Amino acid sequence: MSPRRADRSWPPADAVEPLALPVTDNHAHLPVPSDASVPGGSEPLRADELVDRARAVGVTRIITSACEVPSWESSLSLARDLAGVRVALAVHPNEAVAHAGVREVGPDGLEPRTSVHHDEPLDDVLARLERVVRDHRDLVVAIGETGLDYFRTGPRGAQAQKEAFRAHVALAKDLDLPLQVHDRDAHEDCVSLLLADGPPRRTVFHCFSGGTPLAAACADNGWYVSVAGPVTYPSNGWLREALATVPAELLLVETDAPYLPPRQWRGRPNASYLIGATVRCLAELRGGDEQRTCQRLQDTTRLVYGTWPEAVG
Repeated sequence: MSPRRADRSWPPADAVEPLALPVTDNHAHLPVPSDASVPGGSEPLRADELVDRARAVGVTRIITSACEVPSWESSLSLARDLAGVRVALAVHPNEAVAHAGVREVGPDGLEPRTSVHHDEPLDDVLARLERVVRDHRDLVVAIGETGLDYFRTGPRGAQAQKEAFRAHVALAKDLDLPLQVHDRDAHEDCVSLLLADGPPRRTVFHCFSGGTPLAAACADNGWYVSVAGPVTYPSNGWLREALATVPAELLLVETDAPYLPPRQWRGRPNASYLIGATVRCLAELRGGDEQRTCQRLQDTTRLVYGTWPEAVG
């Protein structure tokens, strides 16, 4: 008897009940034509289909993070065409390593993969990023995701990541845009670099993965903590304990779609229409009701990113 294949399909559109009040997914990766196949190999949904599903359950705004050069222009086009969508632009820390010409195996043990677009030197890419952001201030609401990822690189790659991170910090401050920080196995260095260079006025630790020391650093410095699907995983009690210490006014919610779905759909593609499971887990964790949690999250999102027309219908 052959083993049963894992379900890699998209969760149904009605997998999560509509939220009590609208919320914003402040960090996702909507699919663009340059994307590879969705994790799990399922039939992909188009960006407009995902936005429609999200709107139907109360997710009226989505910030899509375009952090690889081939996705910049396509993501900006999504924001032009789809109501409720805006863009965060950056060079992902692992992309920075490739653009720097570093070929180094990290703790993940995987050989780094490169593409033709990585032939563009890192300094040139960072200069082009600044031009693109300046030219599209009506669509770009954040710089991100940038930061440090020590899981996929070694010391030479880490140095390239730090250089790129500092350039993103400077750009966010110069344009007074929020900064979305990617922090994987690099909590202390992320904090140290931000404090050394001076953080942007609005700094967001996206998909927060730190413990109570990082939560305390965020609280002390007024940095925002963005909560994603892993808060719902049974084994992540340490994460829930850390988040319980963060002031409510510093919390945001995201999916990091198509990655890291809530517990019920682990192993399947994630999307903004599933964010309700994370919101309800957060409401339970904080001892508040769903409506009050949604309102607080939406108020904080407006303070961090501003406002733009919602997806309604």
